[in-house]
Amino acid sequence: MLKSVNSTSAPVPGGHFAIVASQYNARYVDAMSRAAKRTLTQNGAANVQVVRVPGAFEIPVVVARLARTQPDLSAIICLGVILRGETTHAQHIGEAVSEALMQIQTRHEIPVIHEVLLLENEGQAKVRCLGKNHNRGTEAAQTALKMAVAMKRLALSKRPMNKGRRPPSD
Repeated sequence: MLKSVNSTSAPVPGGHFAIVASQYNARYVDAMSRAAKRTLTQNGAANVQVVRVPGAFEIPVVVARLARTQPDLSAIICLGVILRGETTHAQHIGEAVSEALMQIQTRHEIPVIHEVLLLENEGQAKVRCLGKNHNRGTEAAQTALKMAVAMKRLALSKRPMNKGRRPPSD
């Protein structure tokens, strides 16, 4: 029988979080970063480390280093804004970042919250990053807190299941 892990309850205070944020499109990313940090600290995070990188493409290498050297992190939040232009460059960057972040989180088993947004225009960026009622930085921090709780509960429930028995088949 699978054990249910509820990740929607209040987070356990004291988690350690990192925010890796692009400097490119700073107006939007700065607003997301401020909102994420505020949400984390209001919910009892013991430590919030912010690392700034030049652009979205540089985010994964820093996330990989953090995951490898700081395995006690509760979650890593990635923030960036990529605006489409006249070429396919933005699409390539967005896909590469997404793939790299997914690989890092599964390899290191640390939640990596992906809010590197690939947007059509600045209007979309304003709605998602600058709005008082809707900010992807806030949403990213809420997800990070929920994932920290889920991962902590999974770690606490480390007990062998089905000792010596094969898992039930579908």
